Amino acid sequence: MTTVEERTITLDSARSGTGPATWGQRAIWGVVTRLGDDAPRYNLRLDLPLTPPRPAARVLADLAELLRMHDSLHTRLLPAGEDGLEQVVDGSGELAVAVRTCSAQQAPAVGAALTEELAGRPFDHACEWPFRVGLVECEGLVHRLALAASHTAMDLWGEGRMLRDLALIEAGERAEDLLRSRPALQPMEAAAVQASPLGRRRDEGARRYWCERLAAGPRQIFREPAAPELRVTDPGRLFPNALLRSPALAVAVEQVAADLGVSDAAVLLGAASHQLARMSGSGDVLFQVVVSNRFQPAAAESVSTMAQEAVFLLTDADQDFADAVRRTRSVSFSAFRHAGYDKWALEREVARLVERGEAGDHSYWWNDTRDPGSGPFDTVERPKAPLGELAARTELSWPTDFLPRANVSIAVDVLTAPGVLELAMTADPAIITRPGMEQFLRGVEQLIVTAALALGEE
Repeated sequence: MTTVEERTITLDSARSGTGPATWGQRAIWGVVTRLGDDAPRYNLRLDLPLTPPRPAARVLADLAELLRMHDSLHTRLLPAGEDGLEQVVDGSGELAVAVRTCSAQQAPAVGAALTEELAGRPFDHACEWPFRVGLVECEGLVHRLALAASHTAMDLWGEGRMLRDLALIEAGERAEDLLRSRPALQPMEAAAVQASPLGRRRDEGARRYWCERLAAGPRQIFREPAAPELRVTDPGRLFPNALLRSPALAVAVEQVAADLGVSDAAVLLGAASHQLARMSGSGDVLFQVVVSNRFQPAAAESVSTMAQEAVFLLTDADQDFADAVRRTRSVSFSAFRHAGYDKWALEREVARLVERGEAGDHSYWWNDTRDPGSGPFDTVERPKAPLGELAARTELSWPTDFLPRANVSIAVDVLTAPGVLELAMTADPAIITRPGMEQFLRGVEQLIVTAALALGEE
């Protein structure tokens, strides 16, 4: 039997203030508000076991300390005029906490359901904090912690930092001591930099770079889409989602990166670009690449939404795999330098290019979600089997289908799991079939594994 209660987390004497929203806040707020009831798909959700279980008072006190540490968790967003968005950091207030009481055996299922309940409804960004909390109590102790956050409060990197900081607080650290040892950029501070003359120059330079690359990019990447008529006859068509799980890729990408003198991220993006160019018939490929924008130490510690897209244009990507990977490194550096900007202003400029027929096809997305601080073999032993044998263990599945996504032909996420690298791909069936999706994913893997086998390493 499950019972329902509610408690509160009280915040007082925290940092407060009002000012313009950051570029990251504006970008995500613009997306989620347009989605309306579909906005929860962008919410972040965490269902966490507490080991050992703890009293609710202790858990709530730790969460209050977490709120005190990171302003983004108690920040509201309000429209300001025709083209403005204001952030309001509340220095005090109460956060309602949903509590479910059940047996210890029921706790995992109850925790999962509570997490989905919290994350499954949109946030009212003008009236509520972008953070929701739930507890699962069993015999007087909290066994599971359910957290949901709006994407306006944090991106995936910020989520990782939040979890790390919560673990430190649970171990006895205080927010002010943690911030003193590792200063974290708060959203009001980021907005002040962006509004400065330096910030305005960066914004203008980034938007100029974007428009130049879009104008130079291919107008259509797939020369012969699978079924272009679907875009007109079936606007509600579902987008298949494929997941490739590869232990061989986790091993091989490190070897190829070391051999070519680049990062493993460049190897993966270069391989994807090369494979896409070979399959599509377009020698030049263009990706919107999600960039964390955490190049400075204080930004790297931030629990906020800072990630934005870089425009990545690789010419002659179909010619040679190693050359494509090496050039990916230099092209990425330039693209990433121009991945911070006012997205609303950029969207207006891109719309004008599109209207004039002067914009390249920018409906292909790449998101390497991995944290550089953790890898696939941090918690499991590195496999001793040769690469050829590991390659036979690759798994390809089709977890779900998604509703159509605006300006998306293909979207690929890179993920880390124990012992493997994962490539998750969502694609428009009007552009590429399911067999084509499998050909793409296995092709990326094969390119990297073949290059590693050529090195003669085990």
